[in-house]
Amino acid sequence: MQLGSGNDQLMSEINVTPFVDVMLVLLIIFMVTAPMMVQGVDVDLPKATSKALKGSEDRLIISIDDAHKVFINEQVVSVEFLTQKLGAILENFDKKNVYLRADKKVPYGIVVNVISKIKKAGVDSLGMITLPENKDES
Repeated sequence: MQLGSGNDQLMSEINVTPFVDVMLVLLIIFMVTAPMMVQGVDVDLPKATSKALKGSEDRLIISIDDAHKVFINEQVVSVEFLTQKLGAILENFDKKNVYLRADKKVPYGIVVNVISKIKKAGVDSLGMITLPENKDES
């Protein structure tokens, strides 16, 4: 038995198999956890080709004006108490449908905050009220 015989050479190649195993495990972890990281507000937006609303049913309309004041139909309400007041009003309704109308100058963050408070009140369906697009302005 000789030391340093020809069969005992150092291997200078990288063993790729452990790297591939680690990459596959990481891929599976990211595939499982990625859907859990998604955050947002669930809103049913109206389609652009939708019909006009029927006038016979009672509607609850939440409005935000350009001064960032929030209204339930025609009454001013503070954003902090919107969930409580809306929840109390919705107890009398069979269908918990609410429509949101916001001035286009209102920042997006304020609108999303109001939407989240509306959804916390137990609203089943949230619609957005918009004006029809004029073809002349395009």
